[in-house]
Amino acid sequence: MRRHLVRALIGSLALAATTAVIPLASPAPAAADSVVVGGFPVDVSQGPWTVALSSRDRFGGTRAGQFCGGVLVGPATVLTAAHCMAAEVLGGPPERVRDLKVIAGRTHLLSAAGREVAVREVRVNPGYDAVSNAGDFAVLTLAESLPQQDVIAMAAAGDPAYAPGTSALVYGWGDTTGAGDYATSLHAAPVHVLSDAQCELAYPGGVEGTFRAESMLCAGEVLGGRDACQGDSGGPLVAQGRLIGLVSWGSGCGRPGSPGVYTRVSDVVRALGPGA
Repeated sequence: MRRHLVRALIGSLALAATTAVIPLASPAPAAADSVVVGGFPVDVSQGPWTVALSSRDRFGGTRAGQFCGGVLVGPATVLTAAHCMAAEVLGGPPERVRDLKVIAGRTHLLSAAGREVAVREVRVNPGYDAVSNAGDFAVLTLAESLPQQDVIAMAAAGDPAYAPGTSALVYGWGDTTGAGDYATSLHAAPVHVLSDAQCELAYPGGVEGTFRAESMLCAGEVLGGRDACQGDSGGPLVAQGRLIGLVSWGSGCGRPGSPGVYTRVSDVVRALGPGA
C-alpha cells in the first residue's frame, strides 16, 4: 500500500526514532535523474504555487522538516490533504505543532531561498472520511501573505481540465522510486487524467480506499511508471494552468493498473462555497 502517502513515511520514521525529535532518516536524498516516480527536476519558479509543509520539531532538519506538499490558492491560503493534518502524522492536533510552517519559493529544501511562513490556522474538512479517503483536504491560513502572482486558480466543476486524457503535472519532494529514495529538490511528473470508469475498476473498495468520482479523480499512465509517491501528499495536480487535484492515496507507486488518486478540486470548491 502506498498512501495515505504520509502514513507510510511516519511508520518508517517511528522505527528509527530514539528521541523526542523524529529524524527524517528513511527519506535519503535521491539521485537527480529519477524523480516523483518517473518525473524530472523542476525549479519552483515553474510551479510557484507548490509549497512544502514543514515541522522540524517533528521531522528533524534533514529535509527542512518537510513531510507533505501543499498548494497556494490565495495569498494567505494553502490547500493540502486532510490526512497530512492527522494526529498520527503530527503527533497530536495541528494547533499543538508550534513550528508548523509552509516553505514557499524554494526548489532545494536545504537552501535559504524563498520564505518560511507560520501556519496561523488549520481547518480540516469536516466531511473527510478516513476509511474511503473521500473529502481529503484541509485549508491552512498563513500568518503572512505570499505574492498574489504565485497563486493558482482552482478548476470548478465542468472545467475541461478534468476531461479524461488531459495532460497534467504532479509536483512534490517525495519518494522518487517507491523504495524510500526521497528528493531534496522539487520534481514534477507528467501524467494523464484517467476516466472515472478506469478508477472505479482499479479501486472498487478495499484496504486502500474506495474510489468515489464526486470527490476524487485518478491520474497516471495505463502502463504505470509515472506517479506521485510517499511524501507528495497534499501536493498539486495541475492541468491547463489550473489546479485539478491534491495528491491523496493509491496502491504502490507507478504500478500498472493502480493509478494515483487525487482529491477532486471541484469538490473542494463546492465545499468551500462562493468566493473559494
